[in-house]
Amino acid sequence: MRRLAGACRFVYNIALALTKDRYTRKEKRLGYVGLAALLPAWKQEFGWLSDVPAQALQQSLKDLDQAYINFFKDRANSPVFRKKSKKDSFRIPQGFEVDSANGRVKLPKLGWIRFRKSRDIEGKPKNITVSLGNGKIFISIQTEREVNQPLHPSTSVVGLDWGVKRFYTLSDGIYEDGLAPLKEFLPKLRQFQRRLSRKRR
Repeated sequence: MRRLAGACRFVYNIALALTKDRYTRKEKRLGYVGLAALLPAWKQEFGWLSDVPAQALQQSLKDLDQAYINFFKDRANSPVFRKKSKKDSFRIPQGFEVDSANGRVKLPKLGWIRFRKSRDIEGKPKNITVSLGNGKIFISIQTEREVNQPLHPSTSVVGLDWGVKRFYTLSDGIYEDGLAPLKEFLPKLRQFQRRLSRKRR
């Protein structure tokens, strides 16, 4: 399991190094499609990558591509190299099986793995993420299901408009005048200021 997560981290890092190198040479950045096309060559150069499901390696390249998209849109900092044993994880979008009744999942090239459910799995599994931390393995399953639109139990509906002249106005005609505490207490404030002006230290 740790070997698989390490392979995904390795592919992410060499793809990031290649991207940074192309940037310094003022070459066009390779997106996900361009980087994924290099996977077969990397597998020949680093034979142990062939023992890892290709989908997991592809997902790490998608993560890098999304990290650059977020960076260019000022939603995040520039991507950095991933460190060993820090947030080690991998994601598999298909080719896995979930046996919820017996509490086990089947991952490509790994076989069946038992797990302890923290909650029932509802809907159709779409992808599975395996994370390693504190000597434990955590499995997250993303599912897709239809959810009924939540309805408020109230049978009456009213619209509300916040305003400046009026504090609020409801669609049924009810309104509240603007809140002006200073205007309300101005006479009292003038009275206190006159008293203060006649006082001595």
